[in-house]
Amino acid sequence: MRVVYRRAWYFLSFGAPGLLIYVCFVLVPILLSVGYSMTNYSLLRPGWTWVGLRNYELLLTDQAFLTSLRVTTILTVMVLVAPNLLGLAIAVLLDRRGWFYNAMRSVYFTPMVLSSVVVSVIWTRVLDDEGPLNQALRFLGVADPPGWLSDPDYALFSLGGIVSWQMLGFCVVVYLAGLQGVPNELAEAASIDGAGPWTRFRRITWPLLAPALTVNTVVLLITTFKIFDHVKVITNGGPGTGTTATVAFTIMQEGFVENHQGYASAMAVVMLVIIAVASVVALRVLQRREVQL
Repeated sequence: MRVVYRRAWYFLSFGAPGLLIYVCFVLVPILLSVGYSMTNYSLLRPGWTWVGLRNYELLLTDQAFLTSLRVTTILTVMVLVAPNLLGLAIAVLLDRRGWFYNAMRSVYFTPMVLSSVVVSVIWTRVLDDEGPLNQALRFLGVADPPGWLSDPDYALFSLGGIVSWQMLGFCVVVYLAGLQGVPNELAEAASIDGAGPWTRFRRITWPLLAPALTVNTVVLLITTFKIFDHVKVITNGGPGTGTTATVAFTIMQEGFVENHQGYASAMAVVMLVIIAVASVVALRVLQRREVQL
């Protein structure tokens, strides 16, 4: 019994504070959101009524929410593909010793330590219709350069490019860690057997990078699907109506601009379920190809 009490005391001493913080700031807000989602609660109304699943039924026909879901899906696919591909290529190039390569690793990781608001403000200035990029294009002879953030045909792709640029450093670092965990003996043995660089990468390095791919994919998936600050600062959901409005942006607009907290909570619960399901599916699928050394 003393051993049991001692273990319980160790848990209370070391685990309880973290568990308490998690319960108060994660689980309780989630449960409150689920409860609010079944009401017509609003901060500006003194009373509220129970509506059950009506808010969820309205979501099925809410064009603004369905559009934001489509926008978020497109944005997530872009951010999943670009940083993963470019991050892998850059990591392979930087997987060498020397001060230059160490410096370049820091350069690529710098955007990750910057605030997303700072990054958004910088790129808003760069991609402005009269910004440096369009000025350079005019100097090169392009009479009518694109409106990167003001044209609905370009705005979403510009937003995806900015988010991908900021997340690129994270992917590079994770892939570099994976590359440094690849045993040199395997590559040397394959080289002795006559395997070229591409064959060694495809047959040895790439399978052993599966855990790094899993981490990058899940992190990018979760981060992008709940993105809000980039959208708010760069495009404010425009140009036009909902061109770049993500689900998180729509939730904030509905909850704190339209003051429909109950309906916004239903959107948040749906977003939580989508992220959870997508993350679990991605983990299950990607972990199947991981190689155990």
